[in-house]
Amino acid sequence: MNETHSEQPTGNSSRRSFLKTLGIAGTAAAAAPAALAGPPVAAPQYLNLIRNHASTAANDKIRIALIGTGGMGIGDTQTALMLDGIEMVAACDLYDGRLRRAKELWGDGLTVTRDYREIIDRQDVDAVINATTDHWHEKISSDAMRKGKHVYCEKPMVQKVEDGHTLIKVSQETGKVFQVGSQFGSSIIVAKARELLKAGDIGELVFAEAQYDRHSAMGAWQYSIPPDASPQTVDWDTYLGTAPKRAWDPLRFFRWRNYQDYGTGIAGDLYVHLLTSLHSITGSKGPTRVYSSGGTRYWKDGRDVPDIQLSIYDYPKTAEHPEFNLTTRSNFVDGGGGGYLVRIVGTEGDLSLGFDSLTVRRNKFPKAPGLSIDNFPKDQKELYLKEYAAKYPSHPELDGPKEFKYTFPKDYKGDRYEHFANFFSSIRNKTPNVEDATFGLRACGPTQCGNISYFQKKIVGWDPVKMKILG
Repeated sequence: MNETHSEQPTGNSSRRSFLKTLGIAGTAAAAAPAALAGPPVAAPQYLNLIRNHASTAANDKIRIALIGTGGMGIGDTQTALMLDGIEMVAACDLYDGRLRRAKELWGDGLTVTRDYREIIDRQDVDAVINATTDHWHEKISSDAMRKGKHVYCEKPMVQKVEDGHTLIKVSQETGKVFQVGSQFGSSIIVAKARELLKAGDIGELVFAEAQYDRHSAMGAWQYSIPPDASPQTVDWDTYLGTAPKRAWDPLRFFRWRNYQDYGTGIAGDLYVHLLTSLHSITGSKGPTRVYSSGGTRYWKDGRDVPDIQLSIYDYPKTAEHPEFNLTTRSNFVDGGGGGYLVRIVGTEGDLSLGFDSLTVRRNKFPKAPGLSIDNFPKDQKELYLKEYAAKYPSHPELDGPKEFKYTFPKDYKGDRYEHFANFFSSIRNKTPNVEDATFGLRACGPTQCGNISYFQKKIVGWDPVKMKILG
């Protein structure tokens, strides 16, 4: 029962090193003026952090435990321990080797167990990181909150929409902090994009596109299987949980993302990140219709989810934004080397978000529409020019940069760090977090619609307010 690290490298060594520290929380960034004078392309500007995470008093210590000691769980825990006042208490996994690894990382004195219930029954655990497989997210998170634990749950929040409503209810009833671990929502890049969109820097939103392409075996979830994997070292029956019963299969345990029984495919694993960024930037509650297509083009290894998926989402006009459309794409055999992009397109410019930069391009429509009068007779041409000049008199204007780029400051510790800072601040100060259960369901619900659309070959409706699949 673990979430294996899914943000796999897709490019050069600098991207690989960046991904190791990837993480996001609601940190704002200092604004550049909306109108910038200068050359057509402005020099890059570093995003500056405006909030420092103050030292934490000893009596403010938060004791955490990890449930699901795979790559993602280890990465989450190591990031959480970068913050002041955080202590690692216990770890749980269904593979014995990962429990040994937990002790190697966090000390022989660490309590380890196969049974997550032993973790949430402990009085010395304040919060748990739920980095298990998707089909265990709701059960473990709900049980933990009912036992008085705060929960940081990896994305997607749930495998099925109805489980999301359960988590919303339990989090409200218990009053415990529940935060979804789609860290992009805490990125200062996302915060800056939200600021620029709200300021009208790119005009009115009309379209968005997002891509998350990969070109590696690890990126396609071909995770390594330990030599000692067996029914003796893995609690297979517990792992299956609500999934269909079947004989021991190490592929289904260690490469679980490839199977609908335990995961949510490309849509749940990656599109949730893209929708998290988009919803954080626009304030949107979500789309009303989803259509998805794709197939298994290369990784024909027994998986029953696609290795290339494309989706189209229709977003309605709301108080937060005008009507617009979104397309998403993920390709696990991208011979171009892979890539990541979230692009927000407006009537007068666009915002392009990469892993570590934000590029703003501005192309305002001229007030005058231009002329196509060469085919007019002379008298009509003269008349038209006279009326045109009166309607669109010439007014010299300053020409600012057409493109502007923002990059991370050198001391930025990553969006996952910021995401955990937000989580722990919410626990200590009883303040709202950036990705509660409602936000989490509005990010992953449309991706479940996309999977239904893909497998049933039909358009699927979604109610973004009530968070319900329609039809």
